[in-house]
Amino acid sequence: MSEFNYKKLQNGSDIRGISLTGVPGELPNLTDAEALRLAKGYLLWLRNKTGKSPEDLTISIGHDPRLSAKLLKHGLIMGLGPYGVRILDAGLASTPAMFMSTIFAEYQCDGAIMITASHLPYNRNGFKFFDRNGGLNKGDITQIIEAAQSDEKLKALGEARFTDREFLDFGKKTYPTEEIELIDTYCLHLRTLIQKNVNHPQHFEKPLSGLKIVVDAGNGSGGFYAKKVLAPLGADISKSQYLEPDGDFPNHAPNPEDREAMESAALQTLSSGADLGLIFDTDVDRSAAVDHRGREIARNGIVALAAALIAEDHPGSTVVTDSITSDHLTVFLEQNLGLKHLRFKRGYKNVINKAIELNEEGTDCQLAIETSGHAALKENYFLDDGAYLATKIVIKTAQLALEGKTLDSLISDLREPAEAVEIRIPIQTSEFGPYGDKILQNLVQFAEESPDMTVVTPNYEGVRIAFEEGWCLLRKSLHDPILPLNIESEKEGGCRKISDKLYAFLSDYDRLDLSPFEGC
Repeated sequence: MSEFNYKKLQNGSDIRGISLTGVPGELPNLTDAEALRLAKGYLLWLRNKTGKSPEDLTISIGHDPRLSAKLLKHGLIMGLGPYGVRILDAGLASTPAMFMSTIFAEYQCDGAIMITASHLPYNRNGFKFFDRNGGLNKGDITQIIEAAQSDEKLKALGEARFTDREFLDFGKKTYPTEEIELIDTYCLHLRTLIQKNVNHPQHFEKPLSGLKIVVDAGNGSGGFYAKKVLAPLGADISKSQYLEPDGDFPNHAPNPEDREAMESAALQTLSSGADLGLIFDTDVDRSAAVDHRGREIARNGIVALAAALIAEDHPGSTVVTDSITSDHLTVFLEQNLGLKHLRFKRGYKNVINKAIELNEEGTDCQLAIETSGHAALKENYFLDDGAYLATKIVIKTAQLALEGKTLDSLISDLREPAEAVEIRIPIQTSEFGPYGDKILQNLVQFAEESPDMTVVTPNYEGVRIAFEEGWCLLRKSLHDPILPLNIESEKEGGCRKISDKLYAFLSDYDRLDLSPFEGC
């Protein structure tokens, strides 16, 4: 039995931990040693899921540019190698490409592991696991964690019969792997989609000729999109920025939700006179866009744009989003696009799983998307793939250009609130889950007894309240001892009025830190 508590590494359907020193007070808890045991836990899970012996399994491993990737990859290889697993080393990759290694005929992997911590700081890292059905769910990760924790459970893998394959590489023990050009295969797939769907009457081979597109990869994995997808198709990518992978992320956070990152991409798009700007997170499972006027297409905007891209071919389809989307977005989806809007829960796996569930029940649902930029389409295995969404956007941009139109025309009718704020309220108790639940339960009663507040139903996460001047949503964070409060208002000063009412209610709870309300 391992003395380390592996449960601390679970973050919903991902594994995340600290892998490097350098941040005061943060000591590594995800090293090659933990990676080795987690690899065994995943192998046990995959063996049970597929019914195959470990030596009959093929597993691919890829990583983003984080500085700890090499160490963690070595741990994974040392966990899998003794059992005879065929290991494909994809090198620098994206999370969606790793899943596609289970789909592409060239590889047909049984499983895939992406080493990434998404947009988190440089000292963090983690794992995302896949099988041929997609990303693993929270319950699957729990099983892997429990196996990694227990020597007894790992014995179920049987004898490690292939230790004779071990060899020394620069003095370090390791096992054989096969290097693959996964990103090249993935980029060919995306280029082919663009060529076929744009179907340029004069330039089929280079359908993006005449378009200037700025890509901001934030020094994450996404630089390939500019160099290996757009440029070979004729696009001018000369003003793209931060394409080179750098695990220190020296320019800005590789995160479409980061204000500095979006402003940087927008300024570069506008100043260069580009037709389109695209920005990716570190592992390219999220993206956002910038129109030719330098206006950000993010949060509600990226949801609206993604929905507009599927509306013509799938009239009446349901779009599943996270819980913090605006009332204006609902109006746009349902009245302007003729779609249905299901506002569900935060968490990309939550919206994806809900979309899959709706389809299984007979409801047409083509799109699951979070305001964070996680977008999963039914046509693409319900895989949250930032490069695939970017490809859909690029295709439409090229099609509209042939008609003398621009991308922003698709969402010109989407209204934005006059004000929008998010206040993150710390809960200062170890029992933050039950404490947060009590607050939410009491808020429902408080709102129902207040003449100027209306509890919105149905609602699947937290408490959403409508006011004359706007709305708010108070919910528990998915993983942290925090109550996020989102507020939108139709009037200047409206957010302050709503926040004052919530502050008065929350002041009765002595375990809340209400200092984030200051200056709101």
